[in-house]
Amino acid sequence: MQAARRGVTVALPIHRPGALLRLFVLILTALAFCWGAPLSAQEGQGSPAALSAEDISAWEAVATRAEDAIESDRASDAAFEELRSQLAGWRSRFEAARSANSAAISAVEAQIDTLGPVPESGEEPQAVAEQRAMLEERRSELQEPVRRAEIAFSRADALIRSIDTSLRARQAKALLRLGPSPLDPTNWPGALDDLGGFLRAIGVDVRDHWKTPVQRDIFRQNLPVVIFLVILALVLVARGRGWIETLALRLLDQERSAARWLVSFIVSLGQILLPVLGLVLLSTAAISSGLLGTRGETMISALPGAGFMIFATRWLGDFVFPISERSGLMLALSQSQRREGRVYANVLGLLLGVYWLAQEASDLEDWPARTTNVLIFPLLVVLGLFLLRISRFLILHGRAEAEESDGSTSFRQQLVFFLGQSVAVLAVLGPALAAVGYFHAGTALVLQMFYSLELLALVLILQKAFVEIFVVVTGDRTRASESLLPVIIAFVLNLIALPFLALIWGARQTDLSELWTKFRAGFTVGETHISPSDFLLFILVFVLGYGLTRLVQGAMRTSVLPKTRLDIGGQNAVISGLGYVGIFLAALIAITSAGIDLSSLAIVAGALSVGVGFGLQTIVSNFVSGIILLIERPISEGDWIEVGGEMGFVRSISVRSTRIETFDRTDVIVPNADLISGKVTNWTRGNLIGRLIVPVGVGYGSDTRHVAKILQEIAEEQPLVLLNPPPGVIFTAFGADSLNFEIRAILRDVTQILVVQTEILHRIAERFSEEGIEIPFAQRDIWLRNPEALQPKQDTPSKGPVASQPSEPTPATPPTGPAPSHLRDPDAGGEGDGGDR
Repeated sequence: MQAARRGVTVALPIHRPGALLRLFVLILTALAFCWGAPLSAQEGQGSPAALSAEDISAWEAVATRAEDAIESDRASDAAFEELRSQLAGWRSRFEAARSANSAAISAVEAQIDTLGPVPESGEEPQAVAEQRAMLEERRSELQEPVRRAEIAFSRADALIRSIDTSLRARQAKALLRLGPSPLDPTNWPGALDDLGGFLRAIGVDVRDHWKTPVQRDIFRQNLPVVIFLVILALVLVARGRGWIETLALRLLDQERSAARWLVSFIVSLGQILLPVLGLVLLSTAAISSGLLGTRGETMISALPGAGFMIFATRWLGDFVFPISERSGLMLALSQSQRREGRVYANVLGLLLGVYWLAQEASDLEDWPARTTNVLIFPLLVVLGLFLLRISRFLILHGRAEAEESDGSTSFRQQLVFFLGQSVAVLAVLGPALAAVGYFHAGTALVLQMFYSLELLALVLILQKAFVEIFVVVTGDRTRASESLLPVIIAFVLNLIALPFLALIWGARQTDLSELWTKFRAGFTVGETHISPSDFLLFILVFVLGYGLTRLVQGAMRTSVLPKTRLDIGGQNAVISGLGYVGIFLAALIAITSAGIDLSSLAIVAGALSVGVGFGLQTIVSNFVSGIILLIERPISEGDWIEVGGEMGFVRSISVRSTRIETFDRTDVIVPNADLISGKVTNWTRGNLIGRLIVPVGVGYGSDTRHVAKILQEIAEEQPLVLLNPPPGVIFTAFGADSLNFEIRAILRDVTQILVVQTEILHRIAERFSEEGIEIPFAQRDIWLRNPEALQPKQDTPSKGPVASQPSEPTPATPPTGPAPSHLRDPDAGGEGDGGDR
């Protein structure tokens, strides 16, 4: 849409007709950027070398013309884009020229360094002084074109930024321009007249062509082909999508597998291709008839593009709101809600196709703003209403995920809520702005949000496809949910989608190219320049060094160290030391290869050494211990460990401390130095297998072999007890009160030890009760030395003092029967231990 008059045209965002086709062109351009192809408007600009006088003259002409255009601000967008392209080409040449003569300059500077510094007195041998002066002059001559290139580069870069600023200002001004309101009734008759006149003009063109004998003969000659194409087109449009959808659903219903899903996904693309092919055939048939005029041919040529928007939107809707749950649900919705969502997607696609044709007609006839606003406003309102319904589904999905996660809100759920609320706000705000008169801004908000939702749906579908490919390759769906590779692929897909999202929301291709140029140029830290190529070189060298270190460790572990006299612990220490040294050297060589100057780290290292000497020993010790933990991995997150009297699960390991969640749900922060220097018991290191010991006591007189048999059966019937090695029952001792046994069993999951122990004890109680086996308890006999002291005293009344008479002590009556041999002498104490009675 040409948004501005007065000779200046402004390119609005991607909702213009043909914008999606340009978007595909931009995708190819972005791929060219990724391969490092610089933008240049000049052909045959040669290799990077010093600029000649003719080059400088040509550059001055281009720069002067650009400065005049920017100052007057009267050039069209196309002229500005052409100027910017030329400036970008010159800037690329200047950037290359800045490195011209670098080898010669380095050689001259090396010779100057060889001469050494000038003496403090300023006097040196004449030959040395003459040679130094000659080298200094030579260096100045070599650096002169470099300085000119740097100045020209800065000038070109500043002009490019000025043009970008002007274009963005024009784009913003066009979006915020107040035009005629579509709600003004005075604009309605003119809009209807323009639409009726356009349709009548198409009919008149057809009638005039039919009246022409030549055109009539062309029609008769092409009639068989036209009929065949029309029939084939109608079949593809009317039935093609249904056939492909039925075939895709049958593939999913037969078997739920990753391969089936991928085949169904590829087949489902026919839901777009076949109908669009039918529209292409229909357009070809209409044009081949020779009866259409310019208007008719233009509109019929736009029909495949509109059909692509319709069927692509329906295809996305079928994946986001699938009919079959086997296809994988992307939104947590019920079947009725998914059916409703598919209806919304179909209507939105149809509205978008109609909008596409309406914009094509508007550009073709150059309708005034009042006509365009009145005719497109109803489509905009309906689009907003259906987007409002789509936003409700997003909010429902976020709430369903929050309920599944026990009410806790994750970042993804917050993002879904934010997206749903943003869609709802823009679906209302867009038509409201268009109704007031800010038609361009309102249209941009609604359509750009709709295109953004389509891009998001496409990214989710591609993520699902890559996950299914990973499942096909690995053959393990559980691994796909736990592996890092699908996460990395999802991140890369979202990263790739960002430039297209920026294009949808009004960014220009030149903005992205400028951003890519700055990214390739890198950044400077101090006196060190770091570019993406340096970073990739660092990663490559470090990975190679790390792999070589692992290779050397493997060779030492399997071939060299087993032939020495070192024990296993010494061998592990040597291998670990090699790992530390290898990783350190790999990092050092990688940093040096990337061109990062390590000399600047000397001051930091000195300051750190002073800090360590004055009180950072503990922090450094924990830090180094954390690095050892992260490299050696003696404990990992999720392990059940016991350290310093604390037992629990490791929840996180940082470079300073480790967080342990105990069984009473409290967090214990343990310094890493304690885990390295102290004693740590790891119950689940390497696997979850562990041993359970259950002590059991039975009464004297029980059949010990029968008891052992019962305990063996109880242990073997537990599902978590391994049968290889089998559980065992040990007769441990003749206890003071019982015959003592132990059940010793190996559990496949030691974290369930309390559950298994509880179940075993329950079964022991049940079986012993059934078999009549006594579980004894300790008994004790108590002898009293003066039992009469427990009898109550009887008070005797007296009228005077009575002399007390000594009484003979009453001995305690011993119990009948012989006393147990292990009791203490009654005269030696007040109490004695007794056995069972």
